[in-house]
Amino acid sequence: MPGREVQANVAGLGVDIVEVERMRRILERSPRFKTRVFSDAERDYCESKVNPATHYALRFAAKEAVLKALGCGFGAGIGFTDVEVENDEQGRPHPLLSGRVAQIAEEQDVTEIHLSLSYTHETAVANALAATEATEVEPPEEKRDQKQELADAFKELRGMLDDLEERSQHLEAQAEEPATDTESQGED
Repeated sequence: MPGREVQANVAGLGVDIVEVERMRRILERSPRFKTRVFSDAERDYCESKVNPATHYALRFAAKEAVLKALGCGFGAGIGFTDVEVENDEQGRPHPLLSGRVAQIAEEQDVTEIHLSLSYTHETAVANALAATEATEVEPPEEKRDQKQELADAFKELRGMLDDLEERSQHLEAQAEEPATDTESQGED
């Protein structure tokens, strides 16, 4: 529709930070951690990188951020692999939801979750935004220019005064013309 735009409604926002060195220590100390927390595809992705601990930290932060965006956390029937992070064809990360997390998203009418991942040598950060179905909204009204509105109103009033002055002059000119007796002209 002309004059309308589509806007997604935000259902929730989640942010999480994981220290890369802490993740490295967990992975070294507890090798089963990888298989309990990450899917086969996530492990394959992380292990293909030069610094796997950084990418495991990113994926873990992403899982936490998604859960925060949905207003929940691990536990209460939610498994670590109920949120899996994949990359699309352009390399952008996106979460795949399953199990209890998929149910929660559906209950909240969440239609998509946007995910952003960033890292330094020390930290991995994930941001997740849960959105409900897009709705049409009216575009915001343009700011009013009060000076221009006043100038336009003045021009309109000035035009009306000019019209009145012309009519007045026309009526005065008619009043000054000699009156003719149209009735007497027709009688003989």
